[in-house]
Amino acid sequence: MARSYDVFCHVVDNFGDAAVCWRLSRGLAELPARPSVRLWIDDLNALRTLVPELRTDAPHQSRAGIEIVHLRADADFGAPAEVAVDAFGGGLPEVYTQAMVRREAEPGGRSLWIVLEYLSAEPWVATHHGLPSPHPRLPLRRHFFFPGFTAQSGGLLRETGLDQRRQAFLADPGRQTALWRDAGFAPPPAGTTLVTLFGYEQAPIDELLEVWVRGAEPILAAVPTSRLEPAVAAFMGAAGSAAAPLAGRSLRRGSLEVRFLPFLPQDRYDELLWAADWNFVRGEDSFVRAQWAERAFVWQLYPQAGGAHLAKLEAFLDLYCVGLDAKPAAALRNLFRVWNAAQAGPAGPRRAEIARAWTALAAHNGQLPGELRRHARNWASRAAAAGDLATNLARFCAERLECPAF
Repeated sequence: MARSYDVFCHVVDNFGDAAVCWRLSRGLAELPARPSVRLWIDDLNALRTLVPELRTDAPHQSRAGIEIVHLRADADFGAPAEVAVDAFGGGLPEVYTQAMVRREAEPGGRSLWIVLEYLSAEPWVATHHGLPSPHPRLPLRRHFFFPGFTAQSGGLLRETGLDQRRQAFLADPGRQTALWRDAGFAPPPAGTTLVTLFGYEQAPIDELLEVWVRGAEPILAAVPTSRLEPAVAAFMGAAGSAAAPLAGRSLRRGSLEVRFLPFLPQDRYDELLWAADWNFVRGEDSFVRAQWAERAFVWQLYPQAGGAHLAKLEAFLDLYCVGLDAKPAAALRNLFRVWNAAQAGPAGPRRAEIARAWTALAAHNGQLPGELRRHARNWASRAAAAGDLATNLARFCAERLECPAF
């Protein structure tokens, strides 16, 4: 396999881009051959939310066996790695690509440029995954690499031992109590439905919260830091500031309790997803982690101009709903669509649509959520069969660099 990787991350979606690149870097560094891995990132503050021990004033540092380098125009890039991962097509610095060209010209020199694309379930991914992408000017080998849910894609990021970690957490009440204690709260009361809320500000959050406030079932909404947080606080009659931050506060209205959590490191966020009954997630990283949590979830995509993201939503639903009975599948599709504003409209009708969508899935507390949880477990097994993205990427690169298999 390749002996070295450089992962380039230009942060656009703040936590999401940094989270994917950090997980990929960790996955590559933990491969059996232990290659050297450098993560080049242009926003150290975004990464520090996920890696609290990171120093934002240090342009070069090591964490978890990974070199982390501040990506700047004047950075000292040194010798290029055998594989350069261009995350989400953000591009590689010109000085770096010129060094790749020189490396290729050396006897035995090897260099490969991987354009890591965004995750999608759209059918065309299978025909584009792995295709060469000739550079218009430079004699470099460049290929597309698509994460995905089937064997015709690059798979999803899934580290070794994840199932064992999840099962150990769920079997240990003390660890579940510690999760809440460390966030500043007592564990949720018995009989409470726990929902996590992580999303973008475009979500129809007021309409959903109103349904929960008026419902007969007690619901606890755990709200990690995200763009959705201010809207939740406003609905609950509060606001955050530097003098009175939201993190650590608990607010109640009707049947709903909202807890504002501090930003959680990746492993702790996993634990929150495992503990929940429902997970509302967004983007790419939390979306994938919700699937490995084997819980019912609702996904909000990053909004795109002209509603282009809605085609990605439908493609995923077509895959995900296979094997789910017709009625819960229809209800699930409806809730995903409403949450992504595929059926947007005036506040009143939209509130009614949210209420119908949520009730269709959650009203039969002992029956339907159990069915959704069983389906989530089956789906996780299907998605895992495509293999881990870091391992698949390493194998793909080894074949093209004519390295020995590992």
